[in-house]
Amino acid sequence: MRRFLLGIFLCMGIFMHAQYGKNCEIRQIKINFFNPGLEYEMGLGVNSTLDLRVAWQVALEPVSSKPIENLDFFPAITAQYRFYHNFDGRYHRRRSIYGNSGNYVAPTVAIFSPGNRVVEGQLVEGVHGYGGLVYGIQRSFNSGLSFSIDAGAGYYVGPFKGAIHPVVNLSIGWIISEKRWCVGL
Repeated sequence: MRRFLLGIFLCMGIFMHAQYGKNCEIRQIKINFFNPGLEYEMGLGVNSTLDLRVAWQVALEPVSSKPIENLDFFPAITAQYRFYHNFDGRYHRRRSIYGNSGNYVAPTVAIFSPGNRVVEGQLVEGVHGYGGLVYGIQRSFNSGLSFSIDAGAGYYVGPFKGAIHPVVNLSIGWIISEKRWCVGL
């Protein structure tokens, strides 16, 4: 698993050496209301960004025998390398790409630190996390409102037997700080 995650990050380096922020915002900071926390998105290339989120996040309980049915709030750190594939099309159709409004594909990793807890009568200690791939959309408006949703699959690891489960992230919030470089409307 560690080699897989290392391979993903090394491959991301190939894309990061490209031109600097033509279509993407150079940086923006958002307050997330759905999963309370902060999100920082930084432009890395023409159509790519690095998105870092620190929040109390809704997540499945991977230790449970039915993890998809057991959701809980956990403190989490999430990182995504987003490649926005439709900026040019949106721009030519005169649709806004402000605030990185577009559709993206992203390798994603998350680390959850829930502390000690009892799941199905068993004491569980330590952190857990996942690494996977998601497809998502993000829309930002001139008022500062921003939302994104992405879904995919991830390999969960931790103090339990690793398995592949769905990954869904929802972010609804407000852009509080930005550095514009976007050529869009």
